[in-house]
Amino acid sequence: MLTQPGSNAPPKDMPGEPAVLALHEVTKTFPGVKALSEVSLSLYPGKVTALIGENGAGKSTVVKILTGIYQPNGGNILVDGKPTPFPVPQAAANNGVTAIHQETVLFDELSVAENIFLGHAPHNALGLIDLKTMTEKARALLESIGANIDPDHKLKDLGIANKHLVAIARALSIDARVVIMDEPTAALSHKEIEELYDLVESLKAQGKAILFISHKFDEIFRIADNYTVFRDGQLIGDGAIADVSEADLVKMMVGRDVSQIFPERTPNVGDAVLSVQGYAHPTEFDDISFTLRKGEILGFYGLVGAGRSEFMQSLFGITRPSAGAVEIDGTPVEIKSPADAVNNGIVYVPEDRGKQGAVLDLPIFQNITLPSLGRISNNGFLRLAEEFKLAREYAERLDLRAASLDTHVGNLSGGNQQKVVIAKWLATHPKVIILDEPTKGVDIGSKAAVHDFMAELAAQGLAIVMVSSEIPEVLGMSDRVIVMREGRIVAELADHELEPETLVRHAAGI
Repeated sequence: MLTQPGSNAPPKDMPGEPAVLALHEVTKTFPGVKALSEVSLSLYPGKVTALIGENGAGKSTVVKILTGIYQPNGGNILVDGKPTPFPVPQAAANNGVTAIHQETVLFDELSVAENIFLGHAPHNALGLIDLKTMTEKARALLESIGANIDPDHKLKDLGIANKHLVAIARALSIDARVVIMDEPTAALSHKEIEELYDLVESLKAQGKAILFISHKFDEIFRIADNYTVFRDGQLIGDGAIADVSEADLVKMMVGRDVSQIFPERTPNVGDAVLSVQGYAHPTEFDDISFTLRKGEILGFYGLVGAGRSEFMQSLFGITRPSAGAVEIDGTPVEIKSPADAVNNGIVYVPEDRGKQGAVLDLPIFQNITLPSLGRISNNGFLRLAEEFKLAREYAERLDLRAASLDTHVGNLSGGNQQKVVIAKWLATHPKVIILDEPTKGVDIGSKAAVHDFMAELAAQGLAIVMVSSEIPEVLGMSDRVIVMREGRIVAELADHELEPETLVRHAAGI
C-alpha cells in the first residue's frame, strides 16, 4: 500500500497485531537539510520489518532516533501505542530497544563477557562486579544465539564472524523487545549469513520485533514479513512483503523525476588519460578495470558496501592495492602515496571534507594553496603575494562566498567548504579529478554551482570521476556510469542506457 505523509491519524496497526514500537509523523532537520519529513514506521512483535531506501533516504536518521541518539523536531515515538520520548540512548535501552550496527565498537583487550555487559554488568551485595554471574549470563546469551564462544576468552582472539556474534549478544543483553539490525551481513561469509538467518528466526520465535536494514533484496525477501520504503526523507510505501515484487520496491525507491536542473552539456571526449587494469584489494574490491578520457565525466554508482570510496582512496595512494596497473596518458605509473598521485596528475576530493578534505582551523587561502606550496616558495620561504594571488584565482573561479580569504574554513557553509577543497586540488593543475559525493550535505544553490563548475572543467578537457549515491546527480551529470556491487564492477552503462531502475537493479543484484 502507498502511504501519504502528513496524515494526522496515528499509524494503524495491522489486524490483531499492536505495534510494540512506532514512529508517528516524525520530522528531523539539520542546518539546511530536512532528513525526515513526517515519516511513520511500525514494528510488530515476532515480525521482521525491512526498512528500504537508497543512500540518503533517511534510514540512518531513523535508527538514531529509535536509539535515542537524535531527538525528533516533530512527531512522536510510540511504545505500545503511548508517546514515549527517548531523550538519551539509555531511555531507548530502558524501553527494550537495542541496535546491532554494521560496525559495532568492541574492545579487543577485554573478555567476551566484559564486552557483552560493559556498562551494565551485574553487581554483588558489596557493589562490586559479580564476575561469576556475568560469565554465566554471557554464556547463556551466547548459547541462545548458537554461538560456541568461551565468555572468558579475550575478544582479540576471535575472528570477525565471532566478534559479530559477541556484538549481537551484547545487544540482546538488555533483554530487548526491539532489535534493530543495520546492514548486519556486510562482513559475513555465506555460511555466517545463513547462521544469522537462523538467529533472526529464533528472535522472531521469542516475540522480538525486528527492524532489518539491508540493500540486498535477496535478504529482504528471505526474512522480512513487512516492508517500509523511504525516499528523500519521506515515507513512500509500506505493507506486507508478500504483496510486493522486487520491481515494485525499486520503483518506490527511485520513482521520482530529476528535481534539479543540470547544466546542458555537449561532451567533447578526447583521448584516454587514465587506464586502470585489474585493481584489487584483499578485502575491499577486486578486478577493477576501466578507461577514462579527457573531457569525460565518469559516474560511479553503488549501494552501501559497494567499495567505491575504498577503490578511489587506493587509486589516490591512501591505501595500497594487492594487484593492478595504472597508466596516465599511456605511460605506466606507480602510485604508492597521495604525493605520487598528485605528481602524476590525479587528485581526490573526499566524501568527508571535514576530516579528510580541509583543515577547518586554517583560513581559506592556506587551505587552497596547501598542496601547491612548492610552486609559491623560494628556498623554503613562502611568497605571500603569490599565495594570495593563487588562492584568489581559484576562489573566484568557484564563486566561493566568504567575507575574506582569511576566513577559517570551519566557519563556512558546507557548500563553500566543498568549493575550498575542490579549489585546493584544481590549483595543482590535475589531469584527473576524483569527486567523492561532491554535493553531499550542501544546499540546492551550492549543488547547482558545483554541477556548473564540473561541466566547465569537463569542457576544458579535465577528466572527472564522480562517485555519487544520488541517482538524479548520476543521471544528470554522467557521460557514462560504472556500477559496483560488493567490491566488483557489475555494469558499465552508456548515456543512452541510464535509467533509475537500471542503476538500482544492477547495484542491488536484481
